[in-house]
Amino acid sequence: MRRITSALLVITLSCPVAGLAQTVIESNTAQRPRDVIFVPTREAVASAMMTLAGVTKDDVVYDLGCGDGALVIAAARLGARVVGVDIDPTRIKEATENVRAAGVQDRVTLIRGDIFDPALKIDEASVVTLYLLQSLNEKLMPRLQGELKPGTRVASHAFSMGASWPAEKSELVDGTRIYLWTIK
Repeated sequence: MRRITSALLVITLSCPVAGLAQTVIESNTAQRPRDVIFVPTREAVASAMMTLAGVTKDDVVYDLGCGDGALVIAAARLGARVVGVDIDPTRIKEATENVRAAGVQDRVTLIRGDIFDPALKIDEASVVTLYLLQSLNEKLMPRLQGELKPGTRVASHAFSMGASWPAEKSELVDGTRIYLWTIK
């Protein structure tokens, strides 16, 4: 599914249902404090983001800053293969539990790591989802534009990429603005 460098350690967790397993990857690189406080994504917003990005079973979705896994679960329910990344071990634990409760663990890999770590390879993504601050989106923008293939869609919950990269589409969903860009 993805390239794993020596900076990442793979842990496969057993699941008692039909032998399914969920992979959780722990980064061996030094961890730093998280950049944002955790605010959950409402189900209506997660679903709308998947629709806006056109997520299908043929997609590989990377959720950068996956929190409790709401966007991961929404994409996996559509049949996509999903990689969720979060720097906070508490959020990864919560996402692991939520992914299992949703029954989509066979399509999900979770990585406890830094979304800015170059050891994290995002180039296989066909969709990237974000719920970060605008300042973090802007900081991440060069990586997205430099590493993602043309045609990859980027969807963001609540925060734009700033004036230098205007969104192609934007919608108001359940009181929250969502945005979409396509890598050229």
